[in-house]
Amino acid sequence: MKKLILMGAISAVMINCNKKTEVPAPKANTDTIAVEEPVVDTLGPKSFCYVGVVGKDSVFASIDDNLGTITGKLSYKNSEKDSSNGDVTGFKSGDTLKLTYEFTSEGRKSKRDIYFLQKDNALTEGIGDHKEEDGQSKYASENKISYKDGPKLNATDCKIVNKAVK
Repeated sequence: MKKLILMGAISAVMINCNKKTEVPAPKANTDTIAVEEPVVDTLGPKSFCYVGVVGKDSVFASIDDNLGTITGKLSYKNSEKDSSNGDVTGFKSGDTLKLTYEFTSEGRKSKRDIYFLQKDNALTEGIGDHKEEDGQSKYASENKISYKDGPKLNATDCKIVNKAVK
């Protein structure tokens, strides 16, 4: 009987020794850097402002690009000619902004095509022959638009431009 009790005690000890100790899983700490990082909106509209000066004349542009759809305001402040200001709408095709400029000059509302080449944080206005079509001045041929001699507008602070295009 003593042998039986002794064998039972040894078996119980051996069974307990073979049990694996369960260690609780370590808690994962949240990455505070990722939580505090600001969210960057890549889909919303992007605003750009430009100003160009040729002699005593100035051009101000406020452009909003919403995934290639362009809206904004444009103002030509001319020293010896009538000035104009109005809205631009259009689209971006590659590095070219193809816009329609609806403006008021001499108390008269007009519409005309105006294209800008957007490169190196600047806009260069396209120069080309225009034709009148459906009450709007349009480029006669898109293939003959030249950007090398057009007025150049450089990026600037939008506060300055917004005062000029009101």
